[in-house]
Amino acid sequence: MAETDYYKILGVNKTASKNEIKKAYRKLAMKYHPDHTKGDKSAEETFKNISEAYAVLSDKEKRKQYDTFGSAGFQQRYSQEDIFKGSDFESILSELFGGSGRFGGGGRGMRFSFDGGGPFGSYQRQQQAHPKGSDLEYELPLTLEEVAAGTQKIVSFQHKGHSEKITVKIPKGMISGKKLRVSGKGEPSPYGGPTGDLYIKSKVLDNPVYDVQAQDLYINRDIKLSEAILGTNISVPTLSGKELKLKIPAGTKHKTKMRLSGHGLPHMHGKGQGDLYVHIHVNMPKRLTKKQKGLIEQLAETGL
Repeated sequence: MAETDYYKILGVNKTASKNEIKKAYRKLAMKYHPDHTKGDKSAEETFKNISEAYAVLSDKEKRKQYDTFGSAGFQQRYSQEDIFKGSDFESILSELFGGSGRFGGGGRGMRFSFDGGGPFGSYQRQQQAHPKGSDLEYELPLTLEEVAAGTQKIVSFQHKGHSEKITVKIPKGMISGKKLRVSGKGEPSPYGGPTGDLYIKSKVLDNPVYDVQAQDLYINRDIKLSEAILGTNISVPTLSGKELKLKIPAGTKHKTKMRLSGHGLPHMHGKGQGDLYVHIHVNMPKRLTKKQKGLIEQLAETGL
């Protein structure tokens, strides 16, 4: 997958301030907004791209993730919905085109719709559209094993004043914070508009063996001081139940981190998996036997 250069799309350098990024987006949005380009598909695609670039670079945490992992790695961590969530498009475009989220001017009653995928997720021109009902969010606890393999869950929630149960297929790689949308299972609109949606948000439960960071897993393994000096082989468990052999080279230091590529969690709706990192802890004996102390003293005499 080709890398997407958000900085290049907005025409700013990588050290650009938030104000410089906003200024660049305002200028490009004015040029490529569909109200100005009148059905030009190429311009619409450009508007979509500059809006995505602004959504990422204007957010401190998203920009940090993008700078760290690049566009491919970033998009494996953020869904399209997450990319645009929290962005201030409506206020910017209102400033440019005037009037409480309405664009096009002249009392035409046209509205720029922000539906799911940011300002171009659903570009619609609507005459006095009725507002959608409120969305619901359900936090779903998942074990690491369920995230790794995928699963099915029965979700019970309140819908339209009564309890409802649905069966939801949980895809592999649905780490904490990832969401699934169930259309039409939110609150009804009080004004006759469409019903809101239900968002199922994952929360990965703590695991006694592994720590989790995005798709990567971390595990601690202890070795003896002599094994650190001379080298050894250790066994490392994986979520699939397999035991991997890991060679510990001679002279390994305390808190060394070693990577087992591709043995982490799968990417949601994508290819590949994260990695499994092994933290090596060298056990330093608090007390030595008389024999051990004597041997250490002999080693010291050799200059070790």
